[in-house]
Amino acid sequence: MRVVAPLAVLVLLLLGLPHAAGWFHAWQPQLSHPLYTRTSFLALTLAHLGLVAAATSVAVAVGLGLGIVATRPAGRSLLPTVRAVAVIGQTVPPVAVLAIAVPLLGFGAAPTLLALVLYGVLPVLGQTVAGLDQVSPAALHAADGMGYGRWRRLLDVELPLAAGPVMAGVRLSAIVGVGTATIGSAVGATTLGSPIVEGLVGNNPAYVVQGALLVGALALTVDGALAVLERRLRRAL
Repeated sequence: MRVVAPLAVLVLLLLGLPHAAGWFHAWQPQLSHPLYTRTSFLALTLAHLGLVAAATSVAVAVGLGLGIVATRPAGRSLLPTVRAVAVIGQTVPPVAVLAIAVPLLGFGAAPTLLALVLYGVLPVLGQTVAGLDQVSPAALHAADGMGYGRWRRLLDVELPLAAGPVMAGVRLSAIVGVGTATIGSAVGATTLGSPIVEGLVGNNPAYVVQGALLVGALALTVDGALAVLERRLRRAL
């Protein structure tokens, strides 16, 4: 139900919004164009979801890898630095990350993707380090006593026991990505932020509401889907 309800709302919005011009005109009668029609809402949603999925996949790979390295004996010296970067990085506004990326890559989807990856790595990295650090020493000693090598102990013991915190980081990274991707439309990316940005620039609150409704429904749907995936992983491990 956690994913079914928001998914149903998202589908209803995608089906209903293109035919809701009358409702928005009744709410804002002074607007000559109360319904966003530059790009279909379905195309915006798919582009938005694709951008977030690509960025989250890269962020998970990088964050998980760095977290594993920082918690190995050879990488322990990097752990304080990694923790500091993860904490400080959370305080940097997404707009600032996007502003840094634009001069490097220009306008469009590329700087948005880079900004989403950079911002998405931090939750995964922080939660991976926290999850691996909280694995019980008794479990590690038991694995060593059973003759597990380093890789087998990591794959069969540490990562399964750290799956909860790691998945929490993945969910946070994805949700942050859904919200942050809307800002990408300000630099030319095609996302659900397009009606929001155009509405803000053109003083059209109807556009802003249409984009915000879809972004909210998509964020809840993504979070619900990842929650289902987390439960299935916990059962399988």
